[in-house]
Amino acid sequence: MKTSIMQVKNLTKQFGGITAVNDVSFDVNQGEIVAVIGPNGAGKTTLFNMISSVLPPTKGEVWFMGERINGAPIHSLAGKGITRTFQNLQIFENMSVLENVMLGVHTQMKTNVYSAALRLPRVKHDDELARRYALEALEMIGIKDQMNEIAGNLPYGLQKLLEIARAIVSNPKLILLDEPMAGLNDGETSKIANILIEMKRNGLSFLFVEHDMKTVMRIADRIVVIDFGNKIAEGTPEEIQKNQKVIAAYLGEEVL
Repeated sequence: MKTSIMQVKNLTKQFGGITAVNDVSFDVNQGEIVAVIGPNGAGKTTLFNMISSVLPPTKGEVWFMGERINGAPIHSLAGKGITRTFQNLQIFENMSVLENVMLGVHTQMKTNVYSAALRLPRVKHDDELARRYALEALEMIGIKDQMNEIAGNLPYGLQKLLEIARAIVSNPKLILLDEPMAGLNDGETSKIANILIEMKRNGLSFLFVEHDMKTVMRIADRIVVIDFGNKIAEGTPEEIQKNQKVIAAYLGEEVL
């Protein structure tokens, strides 16, 4: 039996007289990859931003592990077990790969500015833990050999992998991915897809927005389709490929 860890309930977002997202609901289960797709301007990013507390909904709720999280401070989501990547990379370009991932660990630790300034024993302990966890994440993602490279000098595909490594290092239950395949070549796309599948096998859940339909159909367990702010379909890749409303939304005409 599948266990639902996130429930999106009737999310709606209005900007003045414009409804960008209208009454969208779906669940994400443990150990599941769920994709949100739709034509350009369908409302996917707005929906994603509401789920991750970047935008407050006009109406509706988001629940995670039995707790309502919409309205929660963005920085608190990692402590609840949710991390997010962005389409526009959010890495520290002048820091090393290892230092970037270690920052993802330190956000979960209890060391404060006073203990850091005094170099109390806890600080050294936390640094050692952060380094160990960061190295484990880099090895899992496959970029441990680049640990000492300056992040801004990495090829774009490796920077994407770095951001995923930083997302997983905090031991989340759910990762939100905003177009993880954007700008990647076929080899890089395949590598990230394989990593997501492997992490799913270990019980991690993913919710992602993506335009690469080949990858979506390959790795998603379930697909939610948005058009003009409305959910028009939800189902397995096989079901979505045959759905006439989805075909019409992408081709602009009904397929009989």
